[in-house]
Amino acid sequence: MNKLIKKAREVIDIEIAGLEQVKEQLDQDFINLVEKSKEILSKGGKLVISGVGKSGHIGKKIAATLASTGARSVFVHPVEALHGDLGVLESKDLFIGLSYSGESDELLAILPAVKRFGTPIAAITESENSALGEYSDIVVKIEVEKEACPFGLAPTTSAVATLAMGDALAMVLMDEHKFTQEDYGMFHPGGAIGRAVTLRVSDIMRSDDKLAKVNLDTTVKDVLLSMTKAKCGAAIIVDENNSLKGIFTDGDFRRCVESDLNILQKNIKDVMTINPTAVYAEDLVVSVLKIVESKNINDIIVLDKSEKVVGLIDIQDLPKLKLM
Repeated sequence: MNKLIKKAREVIDIEIAGLEQVKEQLDQDFINLVEKSKEILSKGGKLVISGVGKSGHIGKKIAATLASTGARSVFVHPVEALHGDLGVLESKDLFIGLSYSGESDELLAILPAVKRFGTPIAAITESENSALGEYSDIVVKIEVEKEACPFGLAPTTSAVATLAMGDALAMVLMDEHKFTQEDYGMFHPGGAIGRAVTLRVSDIMRSDDKLAKVNLDTTVKDVLLSMTKAKCGAAIIVDENNSLKGIFTDGDFRRCVESDLNILQKNIKDVMTINPTAVYAEDLVVSVLKIVESKNINDIIVLDKSEKVVGLIDIQDLPKLKLM
């Protein structure tokens, strides 16, 4: 094995072991943090995350994750807090301090002021006996056996553990608040994620003259003409009640013509694919992306609530809609 890969795997193994330790340490204190967070948020307060150094970088990510998943949260740098940013803090908030050692001078310096605000303090740290732990009302431990750093100095395993604990808090709160995909989309209006979880299938499907829809007795030749007119790579086959019966794609035609040069004269019902994949017009677009990933198909039929055909999703349309 290449020595570089070997070393990298050793680092990851150490960090995995640390995460396993932290997982086993989860106890009533974590439950207390969740319950206190729920109480604070329900009363219009927010979660104020603070830390310095690597803990500060991790804290920014935790605050962002909390905020994007329905828990009001901000990050405050302890040094900036000493020079005015503490004004963001209210007594109805919950202050969450991050410091693995629990002895970060910059973080400890603002705790007396936080106490004067009457704001409850929670800590994510190695020990409840640290200075941060003793200041805090709730202490969630993240004790790890060793850092991945060979000198035991650079925050590595401990930084991963802090991040994982923050993610655990965010995801548990998300579950407790019944936060939905639609809610997530509201907080992510820009980018592919936001579009995928806010747009409905009806917003992006092809319909009307952009749809090649034919009946069961249509010849393959006429089906191809219909597809060409609609500039569509697939035709949807329906019965007299507009109920879905099958699909026929340009790929199907190429495969069929290899074995039957007389296919143009056949009825489409004899060569179509039955039971094609379909979604509903009111479904979220994210459901389409999941189907595309799992089934590797290019065309998905759209039905209304009464199971009638109303449109088609062509995978070729998704990149220009910036959904893939």
